[in-house]
Amino acid sequence: MSEPMGPRRPLPRSVYVRRRVVVAIVAVAILVIVIAIAWPRGGSTPAPKDTSGSSATPSDGETALGAGDSATSPSDAQGDACDPGKLELTANTDKSEYQHDETVQLTLTVTNNSSKDCVIAAGTDQQVFTVQSPSGNGEEVYWTSTDCQTDATPQNVVLKAGVPVSSAAITWDRHRSKAGDCDPAAIAARPVVGSGGASFDLVVQLGDLTSQPKRFYLY
Repeated sequence: MSEPMGPRRPLPRSVYVRRRVVVAIVAVAILVIVIAIAWPRGGSTPAPKDTSGSSATPSDGETALGAGDSATSPSDAQGDACDPGKLELTANTDKSEYQHDETVQLTLTVTNNSSKDCVIAAGTDQQVFTVQSPSGNGEEVYWTSTDCQTDATPQNVVLKAGVPVSSAAITWDRHRSKAGDCDPAAIAARPVVGSGGASFDLVVQLGDLTSQPKRFYLY
C-alpha cells in the first residue's frame, strides 16, 4: 500500500509570474481581435443611403432648402424680406434626355442677386412644378406637383447674397396628374407620357416667382 501523500509544497514565485504574464498576453490578443473585427474598413464611414426616392442633388456651391444655415423655421427667420426683383428662379431636371424606363427628377433653384441676405417664404407650400408642352404648342399641361400634394409645409428661408439654394428633388413618373384623382392604381393605369424624343418644358413657381421653361426630351 502506498504511503499517504504529504502537503504539497508551494510553487516558486517565478511560476506564478509567468502564469500572470500568459493570461495578460491572451487578454490583449483577444482585445486586438475584437477591435480589428469591429473597426470600419476603407477609411470614412459610408454616407447613409437616401431613402427619399429622389436622386438629384444641388450642384457645387448650392445648399438645399431646409439644410444647414440656409434655412430656419418661420418663427426664427430674421432679416428683411427679399425683393422679388433681385431674385432669380430656375427650373432644373437631372438630365436633358430620358429613355423610356427612366423617371424625371425635378428641382428648383432660387438665387438672391442682391448684396445682402434676405428672407423668403420657400416651403413646399410655395413650390409648384408643372410639366407642359413647349411654349407655342398650345401649352398642354401634363403634370402638376400640387394636384396630389400632401403635407405641404410652410418655411421661411434665409437667402444669403449670391448663394444659390435648391429644393429637394421630386420625381415625375411620366404619368399624367389630375387634381382630386390621386388613387395610386388609377395613376399607374394612365398611359406613360412621352416617346420618340418628344419635347417637354418644366416650369416652376415659388410664391409669386415663375421660372423660364426648362426643356427636356422623353424617349
